[in-house]
Amino acid sequence: MGAAADGAEIVRLSKEHAELKPVADAVETLARARAEAPELEEMVASGDPDMAALAREELSALNARLPDLEREVALLLAPRDKDENASAILEVRAGTGGDEAALFAGDLFRMYQRYAQNHGWKVEIDSISEGEVGGYKEIVASITGDGVFGRLKFESGVHRVQRVPETEAGGRIHTSAATVAVLPEAEDVEIEINDADLRIDTYRSSGAGGQHVNKTDSAVRITHLPTGVVVTSSEKSQHQNRAKAMKVLKARLYDMQRQALDSERAEARKSQVGSGDRSERIRTYNFPQARVTDHRINLTLYNLPKVLEGEALDDVIGPLIAEDQAARLASLEESLG
Repeated sequence: MGAAADGAEIVRLSKEHAELKPVADAVETLARARAEAPELEEMVASGDPDMAALAREELSALNARLPDLEREVALLLAPRDKDENASAILEVRAGTGGDEAALFAGDLFRMYQRYAQNHGWKVEIDSISEGEVGGYKEIVASITGDGVFGRLKFESGVHRVQRVPETEAGGRIHTSAATVAVLPEAEDVEIEINDADLRIDTYRSSGAGGQHVNKTDSAVRITHLPTGVVVTSSEKSQHQNRAKAMKVLKARLYDMQRQALDSERAEARKSQVGSGDRSERIRTYNFPQARVTDHRINLTLYNLPKVLEGEALDDVIGPLIAEDQAARLASLEESLG
């Protein structure tokens, strides 16, 4: 890095260094631990009772640590998603259930927003369409920080809620749903977009936002003609809207590229917790029983309020990551025979 003069090269090398350092540190720790074993065994056989007893105790502790150290190194060396440390684009859309689905989409977005704040990540809204009685028909936001995609990537899919709506006079439980998509934010060098492939339209925003949005053609809609992907942004500044829409478009095209070209990763998905299928029902939030169930790993928790506050979301995300790590280790062991 000290020899690099180009800013982009320094950034690239810094990222590579950040990814390699944990691997190097773990390997060094394991090597030191393995080197200690013969020395301790010699001390055990030295004939000095006091020294032998102390060495035997240390050797026992070392032998207990070695499997964990070996597993840590194996996990770091196992094939991993190259976008693990990337920032992400979060998309939350109301599904079946009308107004209640929009309210639930709002609950989910606030959950991720609080979770991001707890991790020191920055959340910036790129596009928003509010529900008639609250919540969101659709909301798209950028979450910037280290390791965002790695922690949130298993949130993609259909989230289902079971609760009694405020408008329900009979107290009956309704089921509605919202869809979550988490896309790695594409670096400029990773995907190129030809201007000739874009149709850019401006239009007047509608809904919340005051008189300004209703009087100026500030909202931007970008259509990527080859794929038909459409993105919008409807803040006050047309310049900012275009920049935000292009960022989301890049993320969507990059995600399509990831899924279409990386056949090895697509094959691995079959044995992992996240299939990437956005139509897959992944989780149910049951309000009457304060229950959260993740259907992919058969995990059930009874701390729904804290999960929706973002405080206990790691209680769900942690086991998902652990399951994925176990699958990657098994895949590595299988490939090594």
